[in-house]
Amino acid sequence: MSNRLVITIDGPSAAGKGSLARNLALFLDFSILDSGALYRAFAYFHNQGLNNKEIESSIEKLMFIPEKDDTKIFYEDTDITSSIRNEEIAKAASKLSALSDTRKSLIDIQRNFMPSNNLVADGRDMGTVVFPEAELKIFLVASAEVRAKRRYLELQNRGQEVNMRDLIADIEQRDMKDKTRTLSPLIPAEDSIVIDSSNMSLDEVLSFTKKLAKKELNK
Repeated sequence: MSNRLVITIDGPSAAGKGSLARNLALFLDFSILDSGALYRAFAYFHNQGLNNKEIESSIEKLMFIPEKDDTKIFYEDTDITSSIRNEEIAKAASKLSALSDTRKSLIDIQRNFMPSNNLVADGRDMGTVVFPEAELKIFLVASAEVRAKRRYLELQNRGQEVNMRDLIADIEQRDMKDKTRTLSPLIPAEDSIVIDSSNMSLDEVLSFTKKLAKKELNK
């Protein structure tokens, strides 16, 4: 690993990883790697009929721009954020991410992402597989009901019609798949700090994580 500082934020779907990573990156002036967006982009390009090599080439051209309320994803100057952040692409990405060929295609892209920059990386296996030597590892969790409510509000704000019961069922099903899959199962790294955000606001989680990051930066 280079002398850059890497902070990983892992956890199940809709635990708040994206919001935490985005705001932490803005606070620290770090680059951000949204691995979930990479897998969604993989599904997006896959649905367009591209093969794995073509998808890899396309994904290497992605840019992540963190903003307070969202991380924008650009492909060759085109904002594709809304195109990849929908439930159809999410389900396709979940299936594709369980395939060894998909993970092999993305592992080096993730490890070499912004190699000269300090980095906040969020996903499912950032601290266990992609950046096992990261200086600070966070594993963010929350109850399925709380996560479904957050996803419901997020999708509503984007003008998408959703059903709460379906969201809870989908999250629970996705959790089971992520935890029991053979490749990179969803588990916290041994040296990660587990934060349960069920009864915490984003500001509370962010404040706590900022303190951890500052301590790491001051070493």
